[in-house]
Formats: sequence, C-alpha cells, structure tokens
Amino acid sequence: MTGPLRPEFHEGQVLAAADLAATVAYARAAAVRHARLAHEWGIADGLALTTENRTDPASGARFVEVSVQAGLAVDGTGREIVVPAPVVLSEADFEAVNGADGPTSEPYPVFLTAADRAQAASGPASCAGSAGPARVEESFQILFRRLGDERLVADQQPPAVNAAPAAPPVPWLVLLGFVQWTGGHFTAAVPEARNVGVRFAGVRADTVSARSGSLSLRTRPQPGEGEPALVLSGSDTPKLVYGLYKGTGDVEPLMTVEPNGNLTIAGSFSGRISAGSVLATSGSATDGMVLPLPGGVTPEEVADGRVSLHVYVTPRIPPSESGLTVPAEATVDGDRRVRCRLRSYDPGAGPAVTERPGAVDFLVLATVAATSGGG
Repeated sequence: MTGPLRPEFHEGQVLAAADLAATVAYARAAAVRHARLAHEWGIADGLALTTENRTDPASGARFVEVSVQAGLAVDGTGREIVVPAPVVLSEADFEAVNGADGPTSEPYPVFLTAADRAQAASGPASCAGSAGPARVEESFQILFRRLGDERLVADQQPPAVNAAPAAPPVPWLVLLGFVQWTGGHFTAAVPEARNVGVRFAGVRADTVSARSGSLSLRTRPQPGEGEPALVLSGSDTPKLVYGLYKGTGDVEPLMTVEPNGNLTIAGSFSGRISAGSVLATSGSATDGMVLPLPGGVTPEEVADGRVSLHVYVTPRIPPSESGLTVPAEATVDGDRRVRCRLRSYDPGAGPAVTERPGAVDFLVLATVAATSGGG
C-alpha cells in the first residue's frame, strides 16, 4: 500500500491532462481527510428551514412555503456542500415521494446531499478535435424521504482513512429538518422529530488552547443575555466561571472555582449520596422553618443512622440606621427546625430593647461512612 501521491514537475516536462488533474486531486484529498478525520460532520453554517405564509388561491387554505437558507455543510466523506442562495422546497418533488400516504401530522425528513454537475467546455476545441467538460460544479440536491428515514443518518459509515474524495452518486445524507404536509401543501417546518434532530459540525480534539488567555464555551454562536457560558481565565488570577451572559456581554457568575480550589456558588448544592461521600445543601431560612435535606438523602436514612447530618447556621443581621441588633438565639432542633431570635437595642425608641424573629443562612452537610464492601 502507498500513501498519498504528490505530483512533482520538472523543466521541459510534457504535461498531460492526468498530470494537471493529479494536482487538483492531491489538494482535494488532503482537504477531505482533514474535514473527515479532524472534524465531526454536519451543518457548519446556515441551512435552516424557514417558512413564509401563503394562501391557496383555489381553496383559500392557508399553508407555508418552506425554504432552505444559504449555508455550508460538511458530510461524512469530508466533502463540503455549499448552498449559495435560498432554495424553495418543491411540493411536486415531495408529492412524488410521499404523495400516496394518508393524512398524518407526523413530520417528514428533508435531506441535503452532494451532487456533481459537469459544465460544458468553453473556448476552442482541443487539438484532438474533441472537448470534454472543463469544469465540474460541486452542487447539491435536496431530497425528501419516507417517515422514519431520519434514522438512516446514524447508520452511515465514513470511508477509509486513505479513501479518495467521494464522488456522487455515492450519497451522504445531511438532515436539514422536517416538514409537515396537509392537503397538498407544506404546513410547518421543524428542526427535530421522533427524538432525531439536525446535526451540526464539530471538532475532534484532546487539547484546545486560547491565544488570548481566556477560553469560553457557549451554546450559541453569538452571546445572548441569559445564555449560559463556561469561561476559563488564565489571567493574573486564574479561575473557572460558569454563569449567564448579561446584556453587556459579561458573564454573571453562578459558580466560580478559585486557584486554591475554593468553590463559590450562587444557588444551593445538592446531589446523590453514596458511601464515603458528602452532600450539601444551603440557603436561607426564617424562624420556624424546617431545613431541607440534601438531594438524595431521605429522612429514613437520617433516622436509622446511615447518614449523619452536620448543620451550620449564621444569623442574618439586617442593617440599621440607629441602635444595635444582635442574635439572641440561632439554633436548629432535632427536627431541623430553625429557632432564630434577634434582639435590638435602640435608646431613641421605646422600649429600648425589643426581640423579634429572624433569618439565618444555613449549610446542611450529609455524610455516610464508607464500608469495607464499598456499599
């Protein structure tokens, strides 16, 4: 077996058509190997199914015109599929495939696949007296399939590592979404159906590095207010932050990991309990409230001693323009019920000493000893 063959040329060499084609084939093969092996196939940009409301002039029925927006996909062979401008889906093509079906509200899959189209030669004929196509348009085709055929996407197998660029008619199906069909027209377009959705292009990498010193992961191409983000900062004070984007584009932290390992969270902490683990929950509670157990811990486990609880409460002292407020009591009884009383001293008011219910910040830790069997 041989590896990729790179064309080489020398002065005075007579170049045949095969020599020139080899230069193109070598570059194409390198590009598709990179796309196929260093990336995950799928939609890279655009190609959304969009709708425009329409009215049938004969029946007056309302329907939608469905279009595929311009964009780029990379299929599992490593081939780019470019849709240069929006394309309106053909109702006639759909009816030719699925027109015999009875009425259904189930959406039908719509696929994109590559298609080569030879372009006629331009200019004078060759010296041999004949001329073949001088260009091949790397085009596309939009396909309608039967209900359930969206599951065929997962069954497609990529070519071998050293395979040449795949040429149609070998198809690779890229799912664009689904359309609903009623009364001879499209009535809706959706990106997911029957637990199968549109697949987007990705990357295969064990290391991702940032040149700016800050690496961000977000769920949308552009940051939007309220969208989640994970930011790893390598600045003078390195830290890991999970939070939500604000309108300014900054991330409002919900969880922060400091360089020394300290964890700061804005909400409560919970999870499943297992042998040798520690679970926690935190928050605020007022006088008389029963503190919650960490998620995954049951009252029965606490009652029979399988789980030990450690409760920490800190009274919340409200700000006061005059006088002094101190905690008179901040405890938790055996039923996890909070007892919090605040005592205030205000010489300018009568009576000078008052007492009222208060609130605490609490932390409940649940621990279970590891057993020799690990259970």
